Amino acid sequence: MTVNQTSVSLDDAQRVIAAGLATAAEIESPSNIAVVDAGGNLVAHARIDGAWIGSIDISINKAFTARALDISAEDLAANVGPGNQFYGIHVSNGGRIMIFAGGVPLRHNGQVVGAVGVSGGTGEQDTTVAEAAAKAMTTGRR
Repeated sequence: MTVNQTSVSLDDAQRVIAAGLATAAEIESPSNIAVVDAGGNLVAHARIDGAWIGSIDISINKAFTARALDISAEDLAANVGPGNQFYGIHVSNGGRIMIFAGGVPLRHNGQVVGAVGVSGGTGEQDTTVAEAAAKAMTTGRR
């Protein structure tokens, strides 16, 4: 049996980040934006001038979370409270699982090929930027 796995390319990652940066500028969110490949490894990262340094790792880990679990960080967060199915998941994977908004899987032809993570704004801002960035993956436009 042969398994073919497609992964986000550097060109894809740069297009996704460019779309995220444009949206972050529009909504005035000081964002860090990270894109990981199908294996959850960093492909590209951008930090808007003045964005928190502490949010660099958070953006990368939000992207990792979205790819590792193939779920948006926001949807995951809705299920992590006591008694819910993902309670305690944030301590798995060496603490890399982020349980707040801003991570979105990237899909191509219905297959997850990577993910984008955004950190630095409010949860709503991070989600807005991440969703706009992810849209660039499916539309092929910045």
